[in-house]
Amino acid sequence: MKYSLAAIVLLSCLLPALMGKANAYPGMQQTTQPITSTVDLINVLPQTYPIEPIPFNDVDGKAIDFSQYKGKVVMVNFWATWCPPCVRELPAIERLATKFKAEEFALLPVSIDADGKQQVQPFLTSLGMGNFNSYYDPTQKLGQVFPLDTIPATFILDQNGQLIAFVRSFVDWDDAKAVSLIQGFIDKGAQKLD
Repeated sequence: MKYSLAAIVLLSCLLPALMGKANAYPGMQQTTQPITSTVDLINVLPQTYPIEPIPFNDVDGKAIDFSQYKGKVVMVNFWATWCPPCVRELPAIERLATKFKAEEFALLPVSIDADGKQQVQPFLTSLGMGNFNSYYDPTQKLGQVFPLDTIPATFILDQNGQLIAFVRSFVDWDDAKAVSLIQGFIDKGAQKLD
């Protein structure tokens, strides 16, 4: 009995420390700051985090990776047709991309639907978004560098392909705070390049 009580006490002391280690990136710890906008859920990392360029597919099945977008702030949004909050985000994400110059910002919505383009394209057409440019990762290879256990999930990379911010929840990308945040990342990266 003494040993089991000692084990419980030891485990209760170690559990919080072990749970803290389960975070994939620095800055993934829970925050206690008040949330006034869904944009406030975005975690801006205290320092950049390197991301390995794992390939995924464009609409034509061609393999691409993040290294092709160096020089731009890249917003990678993981979504699926079976995820209502993901689908709810899509129109706002599409509008957000139009607020920035193509030379400065790239939007990469990546579907993790198992049937890829065959499932996603008809679905997007049914939503009136037939021209929405989605990318595909049906085998979730990108799960090697991004935690994909929760979607929607959005990861923002700087001009060097380093992770600078992320959110693993629905965000109202029509919020002016989202535009300001992305523009701030663009401006900060441009200053470093000068």
